[in-house]
Amino acid sequence: MKAFKITTLALAAALMAAPGIAQEMQLPQVDQQDASPFDFAESKKKAERAEKMAADGSGSRVVGGELAAEGAWPWQVGLMIAGYPVSPDAHFCGGSLILDQWVLTAAHCIHHQDKNGKYFDLHPSQISILVGTNTISPNSGDNVPVAGIFRNPNYNPDGWDSDVALIKLARKPNANYRTIKVPDANFGDVLDQAGVPTVVTGWGLVNGGTHPDKMYQAEIQMMSRDMCNEALMKARARPASQAFVQAASIFKLSKNDMQKAWEELVKRAPLPLTENMVCSGSFEGGKTSCQGDSGGPLVVPLQDGSYIQAGIVSWGLSAGPNKTCAEDAIFSAYTKVSQFLPWLEQTISQN
Repeated sequence: MKAFKITTLALAAALMAAPGIAQEMQLPQVDQQDASPFDFAESKKKAERAEKMAADGSGSRVVGGELAAEGAWPWQVGLMIAGYPVSPDAHFCGGSLILDQWVLTAAHCIHHQDKNGKYFDLHPSQISILVGTNTISPNSGDNVPVAGIFRNPNYNPDGWDSDVALIKLARKPNANYRTIKVPDANFGDVLDQAGVPTVVTGWGLVNGGTHPDKMYQAEIQMMSRDMCNEALMKARARPASQAFVQAASIFKLSKNDMQKAWEELVKRAPLPLTENMVCSGSFEGGKTSCQGDSGGPLVVPLQDGSYIQAGIVSWGLSAGPNKTCAEDAIFSAYTKVSQFLPWLEQTISQN
């Protein structure tokens, strides 16, 4: 059961020092006619939430990346709508195999909101997991049924904190695949350092907005969480300050009282990126993970040629309220996997 864990002592010296090129990631799309239990996994739904954080999740896949070689990233899996033909239209999220029958993904992929605003978890019978292929097609890989879905109990859909879930497969896949290891808490802090090169993978939009059935890959790099939070808070402050000034005018607050109230409001505002998240992207914009499969892996290359999973694609954002994620996204947020190792071990051992 502990085979999926890597410790600091084992691999801290193996990190590669070369900087990565950034790319962008976010949420998946499902055909509206097929979307009933999958609404929250659609980019439109996520974009509505993301606007509150100056984020635009209009895209849903790896944009600007390169085609992955056949057999590359053998731990990458696709979450599919059960009962539909295997195709890009049935694919709604990504994930990674951390054990033969266990998939790591994002909680928002399996925790959705109905038309009445009530949240619910998907039933195992509603999804299947495509394993062992870089191509989404009926004759590729193994589309494995699901035995159980386990969402982290601390997941907060309003801010996507603790955005992590496990899926147990009904059987071992009949396909060529490998599992990916995850770090312990200490090694996770090593992976979290700004400048650490990373890779995101997934199926989806390429230049021109097409939905290919082939897997793409893109290099990005870790960025400082403090820097990302500072940029996010500034982006939030612009529209918030306009509304605040209007409210202060209505209540006829003095300039002094208005300044005090604003400072108190800013002081109490929660930071968008919590300790349970890592930040990656590009200072150039348009090269973060805004377009990758939600729930998919963010991996770090090691000197011995292996990889370790540092993050789970959670949410993305753009530099301006009128820009799409693909146009100028500067960074994205990933669930920090090492924060949840105790929960992963407990869930797997008990199920």
